[in-house]
Amino acid sequence: MRAALCTEYGSHDKLIVSDEPDPIPEPGQVLIDVHAASLNFADLLVIRGEYQFKPEPPFVPGAEAAGVVAALGDGVAGLAVGQRVTSFGVAGAFAERRVADVGMVISIPDEITFETAAATTMAYGTAYNALVQRGSLGQRETLLVLGAAGGVAAAAVEIGKVLGATVIAAASTDEKLDFCRSMGADHTINYTTEDLRQRVKELTDGVGADVIYDPVGGDLAEPAFRSIAWGGRYLVIGFAAGAVPAIPLNLPLLKVASIVGVFFGSFSGKQPRIAAANLAEISRMIVSGELNPPITEILPLERVIDAFDLMASRRAMGKVILKVAG
Repeated sequence: MRAALCTEYGSHDKLIVSDEPDPIPEPGQVLIDVHAASLNFADLLVIRGEYQFKPEPPFVPGAEAAGVVAALGDGVAGLAVGQRVTSFGVAGAFAERRVADVGMVISIPDEITFETAAATTMAYGTAYNALVQRGSLGQRETLLVLGAAGGVAAAAVEIGKVLGATVIAAASTDEKLDFCRSMGADHTINYTTEDLRQRVKELTDGVGADVIYDPVGGDLAEPAFRSIAWGGRYLVIGFAAGAVPAIPLNLPLLKVASIVGVFFGSFSGKQPRIAAANLAEISRMIVSGELNPPITEILPLERVIDAFDLMASRRAMGKVILKVAG
Protein backbone atom coordinates (compact mmCIF):
# COMPACT_ATOMS: atom_id res chain seq x y z
CA MET A 1 0.00 0.00 0.00
CA ARG A 2 1.03 3.62 -0.48
CA ALA A 3 1.64 5.40 2.82
CA ALA A 4 3.23 8.51 4.26
CA LEU A 5 6.05 7.50 6.58
CA CYS A 6 7.76 9.26 9.47
CA THR A 7 11.22 7.69 9.69
CA GLU A 8 12.50 9.91 12.51
CA TYR A 9 11.08 12.51 14.86
CA GLY A 10 11.44 16.06 13.57
CA SER A 11 10.04 18.34 10.91
CA HIS A 12 7.12 17.25 8.74
CA ASP A 13 9.18 18.02 5.63
CA LYS A 14 11.11 14.80 6.28
CA LEU A 15 8.05 12.65 5.60
CA ILE A 16 8.28 10.29 2.65
CA VAL A 17 5.62 8.46 0.66
CA SER A 18 6.52 4.83 0.00
CA ASP A 19 5.14 1.34 -0.53
CA GLU A 20 4.55 -0.38 2.80
CA PRO A 21 3.04 -3.74 3.84
CA ASP A 22 -0.68 -3.75 4.51
CA PRO A 23 -1.47 -3.69 8.23
CA ILE A 24 -3.24 -6.71 9.71
CA PRO A 25 -6.07 -6.17 12.22
CA GLU A 26 -5.47 -7.70 15.62
CA PRO A 27 -8.32 -8.82 17.92
CA GLY A 28 -10.59 -5.86 18.58
CA GLN A 29 -9.34 -3.93 15.54
CA VAL A 30 -10.80 -2.94 12.17
CA LEU A 31 -8.96 -2.75 8.83
CA ILE A 32 -10.15 0.20 6.72
CA ASP A 33 -9.63 1.05 3.06
CA VAL A 34 -8.94 4.77 3.42
CA HIS A 35 -10.61 7.19 1.01
CA ALA A 36 -9.80 10.48 2.75
CA ALA A 37 -7.72 11.56 5.75
CA SER A 38 -7.66 14.82 7.69
CA LEU A 39 -4.74 16.76 9.15
CA ASN A 40 -4.87 17.82 12.80
CA PHE A 41 -2.44 19.90 14.84
CA ALA A 42 -1.80 16.86 17.03
CA ASP A 43 -0.32 15.10 13.96
CA LEU A 44 2.46 17.69 13.88
CA LEU A 45 3.22 17.03 17.54
CA VAL A 46 3.32 13.26 16.95
CA ILE A 47 5.76 13.71 14.04
CA ARG A 48 7.98 15.95 16.21
CA GLY A 49 7.89 13.47 19.10
CA GLU A 50 6.18 16.09 21.29
CA TYR A 51 2.80 14.39 21.79
CA GLN A 52 1.62 12.53 24.92
CA PHE A 53 1.83 9.27 22.97
CA LYS A 54 4.96 8.52 20.94
CA PRO A 55 4.79 5.79 18.27
CA GLU A 56 8.23 4.43 17.54
CA PRO A 57 9.62 5.46 14.11
CA PRO A 58 9.19 4.44 11.42
CA PHE A 59 5.43 4.87 11.57
CA VAL A 60 2.53 6.13 9.45
CA PRO A 61 1.27 9.41 10.93
CA GLY A 62 -2.29 10.71 10.84
CA ALA A 63 -5.04 10.41 13.43
CA GLU A 64 -8.21 10.69 11.37
CA ALA A 65 -9.43 8.87 8.25
CA ALA A 66 -12.67 7.86 6.58
CA GLY A 67 -13.25 4.92 4.27
CA VAL A 68 -14.72 1.44 3.99
CA VAL A 69 -14.30 -1.54 6.31
CA ALA A 70 -12.02 -4.09 4.61
CA ALA A 71 -11.68 -6.71 7.36
CA LEU A 72 -12.53 -7.30 11.00
CA GLY A 73 -10.25 -8.61 13.73
CA ASP A 74 -11.42 -11.32 16.09
CA GLY A 75 -14.10 -10.26 18.52
CA VAL A 76 -15.30 -7.23 16.58
CA ALA A 77 -19.09 -6.85 16.52
CA GLY A 78 -21.44 -4.17 15.22
CA LEU A 79 -19.53 -3.51 11.99
CA ALA A 80 -19.48 -5.28 8.63
CA VAL A 81 -17.11 -5.48 5.69
CA GLY A 82 -18.08 -2.82 3.15
CA GLN A 83 -19.52 -0.44 5.75
CA ARG A 84 -18.71 3.26 5.42
CA VAL A 85 -16.89 4.51 8.52
CA THR A 86 -14.67 7.19 9.96
CA SER A 87 -11.90 6.43 12.42
CA PHE A 88 -9.37 8.06 14.70
CA GLY A 89 -6.34 7.15 16.77
CA VAL A 90 -2.81 8.36 17.43
CA ALA A 91 -1.40 7.37 14.01
CA GLY A 92 -1.87 5.26 10.89
CA ALA A 93 -4.34 7.35 8.87
CA PHE A 94 -2.15 8.65 6.05
CA ALA A 95 -2.13 5.42 4.07
CA GLU A 96 -4.28 3.42 1.67
CA ARG A 97 -5.14 1.10 4.58
CA ARG A 98 -5.17 1.68 8.33
CA VAL A 99 -6.13 -0.33 11.39
CA ALA A 100 -8.06 1.24 14.26
CA ASP A 101 -9.44 -0.06 17.53
CA VAL A 102 -13.14 -0.82 17.16
CA GLY A 103 -14.03 1.81 19.77
CA MET A 104 -12.45 4.45 17.53
CA VAL A 105 -14.47 3.48 14.43
CA ILE A 106 -17.83 5.16 13.76
CA SER A 107 -20.36 4.41 11.05
CA ILE A 108 -21.18 7.36 8.76
CA PRO A 109 -24.40 8.04 6.83
CA ASP A 110 -24.41 7.68 3.05
CA GLU A 111 -25.27 11.39 2.75
CA ILE A 112 -21.88 12.44 4.18
CA THR A 113 -18.86 12.31 1.86
CA PHE A 114 -15.63 10.67 2.95
CA GLU A 115 -13.91 14.07 2.80
CA THR A 116 -16.48 15.65 5.12
CA ALA A 117 -16.41 12.66 7.45
CA ALA A 118 -12.61 12.84 7.67
CA ALA A 119 -12.85 16.55 8.47
CA THR A 120 -15.41 16.07 11.20
CA THR A 121 -14.66 13.51 13.87
CA MET A 122 -11.83 15.09 15.84
CA ALA A 123 -12.54 18.79 15.26
CA TYR A 124 -16.30 18.64 15.73
CA GLY A 125 -16.06 15.86 18.31
CA THR A 126 -13.69 18.02 20.35
CA ALA A 127 -15.79 21.16 19.97
CA TYR A 128 -19.07 19.44 20.84
CA ASN A 129 -17.58 17.71 23.90
CA ALA A 130 -15.99 20.99 24.98
CA LEU A 131 -19.06 23.16 24.62
CA VAL A 132 -21.71 20.68 25.77
CA GLN A 133 -20.19 18.35 28.37
CA ARG A 134 -17.21 20.38 29.59
CA GLY A 135 -18.34 23.97 29.16
CA SER A 136 -22.13 23.63 29.61
CA LEU A 137 -22.63 26.44 27.10
CA GLY A 138 -26.14 27.81 27.43
CA GLN A 139 -28.42 29.66 25.05
CA ARG A 140 -27.84 33.40 25.09
CA GLU A 141 -24.44 32.97 26.76
CA THR A 142 -21.36 34.49 25.13
CA LEU A 143 -18.66 32.25 23.66
CA LEU A 144 -15.19 33.60 22.84
CA VAL A 145 -13.20 31.41 20.40
CA LEU A 146 -9.47 32.02 20.01
CA GLY A 147 -7.62 31.12 16.79
CA ALA A 148 -11.11 30.89 15.36
CA ALA A 149 -10.20 30.13 11.73
CA GLY A 150 -8.44 26.84 12.50
CA GLY A 151 -10.21 23.51 12.09
CA VAL A 152 -10.99 22.72 15.73
CA ALA A 153 -11.84 26.36 16.46
CA ALA A 154 -14.05 26.93 13.39
CA ALA A 155 -16.02 23.90 14.55
CA ALA A 156 -16.59 25.63 17.90
CA VAL A 157 -17.81 28.79 16.16
CA GLU A 158 -20.34 26.82 14.15
CA ILE A 159 -21.52 24.56 17.00
CA GLY A 160 -21.71 27.53 19.36
CA LYS A 161 -24.16 29.24 17.02
CA VAL A 162 -26.26 26.08 16.70
CA LEU A 163 -26.42 25.91 20.50
CA GLY A 164 -27.81 29.45 20.62
CA ALA A 165 -24.79 31.34 21.96
CA THR A 166 -23.49 34.74 20.91
CA VAL A 167 -20.11 33.94 19.34
CA ILE A 168 -17.07 36.21 19.35
CA ALA A 169 -14.38 34.93 16.99
CA ALA A 170 -10.80 36.11 17.53
CA ALA A 171 -8.11 35.56 14.89
CA SER A 172 -4.92 37.13 13.53
CA THR A 173 -6.01 38.54 10.14
CA ASP A 174 -9.03 40.23 8.60
CA GLU A 175 -9.21 37.47 5.98
CA LYS A 176 -9.57 34.88 8.73
CA LEU A 177 -12.22 36.98 10.43
CA ASP A 178 -14.21 37.16 7.19
CA PHE A 179 -14.11 33.36 7.19
CA CYS A 180 -15.29 33.29 10.81
CA ARG A 181 -18.26 35.46 9.94
CA SER A 182 -19.13 33.03 7.16
CA MET A 183 -19.17 30.32 9.85
CA GLY A 184 -21.71 32.30 11.86
CA ALA A 185 -19.65 34.47 14.23
CA ASP A 186 -21.64 37.41 15.59
CA HIS A 187 -18.59 39.54 16.39
CA THR A 188 -14.91 39.38 15.50
CA ILE A 189 -11.64 40.58 17.02
CA ASN A 190 -8.32 40.92 15.21
CA TYR A 191 -5.92 40.32 18.09
CA THR A 192 -2.98 41.45 15.97
CA THR A 193 -4.33 45.00 15.66
CA GLU A 194 -6.87 45.22 18.52
CA ASP A 195 -6.68 44.85 22.29
CA LEU A 196 -8.35 41.50 22.95
CA ARG A 197 -9.38 42.23 26.53
CA GLN A 198 -10.73 45.70 25.75
CA ARG A 199 -12.73 44.50 22.74
CA VAL A 200 -14.33 41.65 24.71
CA LYS A 201 -15.27 44.15 27.39
CA GLU A 202 -16.86 46.43 24.77
CA LEU A 203 -18.73 43.63 23.02
CA THR A 204 -20.16 42.21 26.26
CA ASP A 205 -21.04 45.51 27.96
CA GLY A 206 -18.38 44.83 30.56
CA VAL A 207 -19.71 41.40 31.54
CA GLY A 208 -17.09 39.24 29.79
CA ALA A 209 -17.34 35.92 27.97
CA ASP A 210 -19.17 33.09 29.71
CA VAL A 211 -17.15 30.41 27.92
CA ILE A 212 -13.68 30.81 26.39
CA TYR A 213 -12.50 28.16 23.91
CA ASP A 214 -8.71 28.20 23.64
CA PRO A 215 -6.78 25.95 21.24
CA VAL A 216 -3.95 28.52 21.04
CA GLY A 217 -2.42 29.11 24.48
CA GLY A 218 0.73 31.23 24.51
CA ASP A 219 0.50 34.97 25.11
CA LEU A 220 -3.24 35.10 24.39
CA ALA A 221 -4.24 32.99 27.37
CA GLU A 222 -3.90 35.47 30.21
CA PRO A 223 -5.62 38.46 28.53
CA ALA A 224 -8.36 36.09 27.39
CA PHE A 225 -8.84 34.75 30.91
CA ARG A 226 -8.96 38.29 32.27
CA SER A 227 -11.91 38.75 29.88
CA ILE A 228 -13.98 35.94 31.41
CA ALA A 229 -17.36 36.54 33.02
CA TRP A 230 -18.10 35.79 36.67
CA GLY A 231 -18.60 32.03 36.93
CA GLY A 232 -17.17 31.53 33.45
CA ARG A 233 -15.53 28.42 32.01
CA TYR A 234 -12.13 28.52 30.32
CA LEU A 235 -11.75 25.52 28.01
CA VAL A 236 -8.15 24.39 27.44
CA ILE A 237 -8.10 22.71 24.01
CA GLY A 238 -4.43 22.88 23.02
CA PHE A 239 -1.35 25.00 22.50
CA ALA A 240 -1.02 25.87 18.81
CA ALA A 241 1.12 28.88 19.75
CA GLY A 242 3.70 26.47 21.17
CA ALA A 243 4.00 27.84 24.71
CA VAL A 244 1.98 26.36 27.56
CA PRO A 245 0.65 29.40 29.48
CA ALA A 246 0.85 29.88 33.25
CA ILE A 247 -2.40 31.44 34.47
CA PRO A 248 -2.14 33.26 37.85
CA LEU A 249 -4.47 31.28 40.10
CA ASN A 250 -5.86 34.40 41.75
CA LEU A 251 -7.75 35.07 38.50
CA PRO A 252 -10.10 32.05 38.67
CA LEU A 253 -10.55 32.78 42.39
CA LEU A 254 -11.62 36.38 41.82
CA LYS A 255 -13.98 35.49 38.96
CA VAL A 256 -15.21 32.22 40.55
CA ALA A 257 -14.22 30.80 37.15
CA SER A 258 -13.25 27.30 36.08
CA ILE A 259 -10.26 26.14 34.03
CA VAL A 260 -11.46 23.01 32.23
CA GLY A 261 -9.35 20.56 30.25
CA VAL A 262 -10.69 19.05 27.01
CA PHE A 263 -9.07 15.93 25.51
CA PHE A 264 -11.33 14.21 22.98
CA GLY A 265 -9.21 11.06 22.71
CA SER A 266 -9.28 10.45 26.46
CA PHE A 267 -12.97 11.32 26.67
CA SER A 268 -13.79 8.83 23.90
CA GLY A 269 -11.94 6.08 25.74
CA LYS A 270 -13.47 6.84 29.14
CA GLN A 271 -17.00 7.70 27.98
CA PRO A 272 -17.45 5.82 24.67
CA ARG A 273 -21.26 5.84 24.71
CA ILE A 274 -21.48 9.60 25.23
CA ALA A 275 -18.79 10.19 22.60
CA ALA A 276 -20.67 8.00 20.11
CA ALA A 277 -23.92 9.84 20.85
CA ASN A 278 -22.15 13.16 20.30
CA LEU A 279 -20.81 12.03 16.93
CA ALA A 280 -24.22 10.70 15.91
CA GLU A 281 -25.74 14.10 16.73
CA ILE A 282 -23.00 15.86 14.75
CA SER A 283 -23.73 13.60 11.75
CA ARG A 284 -27.43 14.39 12.06
CA MET A 285 -26.70 18.13 12.05
CA ILE A 286 -24.46 17.80 8.98
CA VAL A 287 -27.14 15.87 7.09
CA SER A 288 -29.79 18.42 8.10
CA GLY A 289 -27.59 21.31 6.97
CA GLU A 290 -27.16 22.85 10.44
CA LEU A 291 -23.41 22.21 10.23
CA ASN A 292 -21.20 22.48 7.17
CA PRO A 293 -17.60 21.51 8.04
CA PRO A 294 -15.24 23.79 6.08
CA ILE A 295 -12.46 22.25 4.01
CA THR A 296 -9.57 24.50 2.97
CA GLU A 297 -7.96 22.19 0.44
CA ILE A 298 -7.99 18.60 -0.76
CA LEU A 299 -4.58 17.28 -1.83
CA PRO A 300 -3.38 13.82 -2.94
CA LEU A 301 -1.47 11.66 -0.46
CA GLU A 302 1.76 12.31 -2.38
CA ARG A 303 1.52 15.99 -1.39
CA VAL A 304 1.40 15.32 2.34
CA ILE A 305 4.27 17.75 2.99
CA ASP A 306 2.41 20.55 1.14
CA ALA A 307 -0.67 19.75 3.22
CA PHE A 308 1.30 20.10 6.45
CA ASP A 309 2.87 23.33 5.16
CA LEU A 310 -0.63 24.78 4.81
CA MET A 311 -1.57 23.88 8.37
CA ALA A 312 1.75 24.64 10.06
CA SER A 313 1.91 28.10 8.47
CA ARG A 314 -1.62 28.81 9.75
CA ARG A 315 -2.81 29.60 6.23
CA ALA A 316 -5.54 26.96 6.46
CA MET A 317 -9.04 28.10 7.27
CA GLY A 318 -10.95 24.95 8.14
CA LYS A 319 -9.51 21.48 7.52
CA VAL A 320 -6.86 20.21 5.09
CA ILE A 321 -7.72 16.82 3.55
CA LEU A 322 -5.60 14.15 1.91
CA LYS A 323 -7.41 12.33 -0.89
CA VAL A 324 -6.23 8.73 -0.69
CA ALA A 325 -8.65 6.72 -2.86
CA GLY A 326 -11.92 7.03 -4.76
